Amino acid sequence: MSLVIPMVIFMQQRMAEAGNAEDAKAMQAYMKTEQAFYGVKAPERKAIFKQAREHTAITSFIEYKRLVLWLWSGVNREEQYLAMDAAEYYKSFRILEAFPVYEEMLTEASHWDTVDKIASNLIGPLVKEHRELEDVVRGWRQSDNMWLRRASLLVHLKHKQETNLSLLEETILMLANEKEFFIRKAIGWVLREYAKTDAEYVKSFVHRYQEQLSPLSQQEAVKNL
Repeated sequence: MSLVIPMVIFMQQRMAEAGNAEDAKAMQAYMKTEQAFYGVKAPERKAIFKQAREHTAITSFIEYKRLVLWLWSGVNREEQYLAMDAAEYYKSFRILEAFPVYEEMLTEASHWDTVDKIASNLIGPLVKEHRELEDVVRGWRQSDNMWLRRASLLVHLKHKQETNLSLLEETILMLANEKEFFIRKAIGWVLREYAKTDAEYVKSFVHRYQEQLSPLSQQEAVKNL
């Protein structure tokens, strides 16, 4: 029998033991979701994941994939957080073959707490290393799923001097007219982050396209300039 299943059960049991009903209600209310929470905060969750790693070694990509997706399919929100923790932790398995795993998670993600981390921390680095994935990201821009459209922006978030500026510009301008708060916020966020690499470019971009960009996007983009 695979050791991954006992590893997942180990974490689920520890989460259930550490959970707090009042914290669970507060977390659920904050995220405006019907999904259940254990009521386990990030430091406790990370300590449980550390215990699990001491309990079981993940030594192959198949084990990695199973661990991440089994956690992701859990009933409670913190299991999704653990899935992202695990996906990010095992760096040697964050390879091109992992992209379908991350994309599956992304398409099932329902709010910024999961979407943003998957897009910027897991998918973004793969897109930077494997530029052929940009074709997939281009498709997200026209998705009916608003979170995929947001992800098409946030995959660029940590690319710094390796940012594909032509693709980023094109994506921003495609989405600039959207009324959705989370899209407008993401446009400003990705520009503000790129300003740490090239502030003059961001100032110029915001000036050139001030008619297309929402006030929120502009405000966020130049917040620290």
